[in-house]
Amino acid sequence: MTDTNLQLSIFQIDLAYKDKQKNLSNIDSLANNITSTDIILLPEMFNTSFITNDTSLAEAMDGPTITWMQKLAKKKKASVAGTLIVKDKGFFYNRLVWVRKDQTLLHYDKCHLFSLAKEDKIFTKGKEKIIINEKGWNICPLICYDIRFPVFCRNKEEYDVLIFLSSWPEKRIEAWDTLLKARAIENQCYSIGVNRVGKDNSGFLFPGHSLVFNGLGETMLDLKDQKNTVKNIVLSKDDLILQRRQLSFLKDRDNFTINYTI
Repeated sequence: MTDTNLQLSIFQIDLAYKDKQKNLSNIDSLANNITSTDIILLPEMFNTSFITNDTSLAEAMDGPTITWMQKLAKKKKASVAGTLIVKDKGFFYNRLVWVRKDQTLLHYDKCHLFSLAKEDKIFTKGKEKIIINEKGWNICPLICYDIRFPVFCRNKEEYDVLIFLSSWPEKRIEAWDTLLKARAIENQCYSIGVNRVGKDNSGFLFPGHSLVFNGLGETMLDLKDQKNTVKNIVLSKDDLILQRRQLSFLKDRDNFTINYTI
């Protein structure tokens, strides 16, 4: 019988400011505890912490961090996803890189740049969402601030899992908890938020609260403020199909078109 479940490994970690070697070593150490998984999920800018004022940290798509991701994917026989600063054709992006277990690459560029931190002054915004298929699951990976825009997140692509890789601060954490749950309910999907912990160089606190909600908005996993931990969660395709069949809300959704601007 084919295994239709999807196993995710969520890394809730403290990030050292601009110290790529320390951050990657910490992830490697935690990854040693993983015996089996389908997808490894890392927080926003996992190799540097969230930075919007230093383009010297940018790497190419064949740079050392993505090469490291490919090695981890090969070692764990799993896909690896995280965001980092990428320079591509002269432009800088907050780019979510998805490395498949065969080391091939997919990517999504953050569409909603966080203007309060002047992210829009240094990075080029993305143009559209992507949908990634893993084991027959349709997955929509997004980045942090994207979660505040329900029209953009809306499930028009028949995705099963919505993922947000984030650096979400403590003072707005109630919004994070609420928005993640809302995105699950309105899109009848698994909604997953991966957030960091610790304090950055500017003194901002990050409380974790990595969460997984099912399509009914029920909490499946809550890492609260656990520091430097990795937790596995198994998603059931059968459960999602049953929920959508019994409560077929998506068929009544509005039709609309998003005009992407850059």
